Amino acid sequence: MSKASKLISYEQLRPQLRDGMSIMFGGFMGVGTPARIVQEILNAGIKDLTIIGNDTAFAHNGVGLLVANKRVRKVIASHIGTNPETGRQMIAGEIEVELVPQGTLAERIRCGGAGLGGVLTPTGVGTIIEEGKTKLTFDGVDYLVERPLRADLAILQAHRADHLGNLVYLRAARNFNPIMAMAADFVVVEVEQLCEPGEIDPDHVMTPGVLVNALVAAEEK
Repeated sequence: MSKASKLISYEQLRPQLRDGMSIMFGGFMGVGTPARIVQEILNAGIKDLTIIGNDTAFAHNGVGLLVANKRVRKVIASHIGTNPETGRQMIAGEIEVELVPQGTLAERIRCGGAGLGGVLTPTGVGTIIEEGKTKLTFDGVDYLVERPLRADLAILQAHRADHLGNLVYLRAARNFNPIMAMAADFVVVEVEQLCEPGEIDPDHVMTPGVLVNALVAAEEK
């Protein structure tokens, strides 16, 4: 193992977890979401979380487990239709849900990572999406000003990584992970295959290690 390794144990992740924090999670319907890290969040007993991602997966997997166990105060996502429990809690007033068009969600996160003040988009103009937002007109076209998103913690999943944190994702599991690595104060990645520095072709690196604070092994021994 490299002396500069970012590999930590799940127990060492605990100090990063606290009540009321915001958490970005990669993946699509649970694919690309780090299952062991989600379980560690559950085990830590933290609550009143704001979770930010494409969707809330299903009640039995991904961040759906956090929703089902009532650890979440607010969801910022593109859709919640695959998880009936999220919808039930929203209707009952037990959880706040902010629905954001998928492309807009990606751009808001990208803005958060790039240090920009927001993004202009025509998506949502003339719908309930524009309520309470600034609207600007350029060349006869109306745009909404969508503010950037950042989080205290990003929990990501990578197929392969070296000990320095250079990441490779597998197919659709790449979803949202790369931009979230740019937009959180602390980035922890659950890795399926861990290797030594230099074993990953630089051309294959999808997220550079400079953006990663810590790695945990998917199968911790």
